[in-house]
Amino acid sequence: MTNTTCSDLTVFIARRDVICGECGEALGHHAWITLDRERGAFCLACADLDHLVFLPAGDAALTRRAKKHSTLSAVVLEWSRARERYERQGLLVEESGLAQAEGECLADADARERRREREAERRSEEDQEYVALFAAAVRQMYPACPPGRERVIAEHACRKYSGRVGRSAAARKLDAKAVRLAVIAHVRHAETNYDQLLSQGYERGDARGEVEVQVERVLARWAGAT
Repeated sequence: MTNTTCSDLTVFIARRDVICGECGEALGHHAWITLDRERGAFCLACADLDHLVFLPAGDAALTRRAKKHSTLSAVVLEWSRARERYERQGLLVEESGLAQAEGECLADADARERRREREAERRSEEDQEYVALFAAAVRQMYPACPPGRERVIAEHACRKYSGRVGRSAAARKLDAKAVRLAVIAHVRHAETNYDQLLSQGYERGDARGEVEVQVERVLARWAGAT
């Protein structure tokens, strides 16, 4: 059996082809999904978990610390045919929480190597030219956003795996709506208590409603509105 509790957010590695119940995207086989009792499978982007990074099972100390330092985390489960049960594959955690945990485990050479591998993977995923253009579009629409934040938003939105708003056709054309959606997603996670609400068991819609006014205030401030 797994060690998940009723308070754990859970991500499943699908056993068959699935379609996201929110965005309608065909996710294919072995997609990482959450499950909604009424609407079925959600991709990680639609579940607002795509900003988390995967920490494989195997290092108990690192896992414990990463979860401790992450406001939001999710257990990753995959079905084992041999054992006929779901088994824990690891944890999705906040990158800052994982970095802090790795910092506390500096004596562990494996943790340092994992950090290097993750950074190399991130660099390989990014189309640097497109990221720069997307960042410029963010800065143009939100000239008062904090220095460097446009790059953070662009790097997250434009990673090459499925579900990121920056990979859509509209985003490729630097469509204003797509850029705004990427900024909203960032503000929701970075400038409000949205992740904390999710970790407390709020439904996504309810949590978004709770922080909507905060998000709009930040967007107005970043846009230079008085």
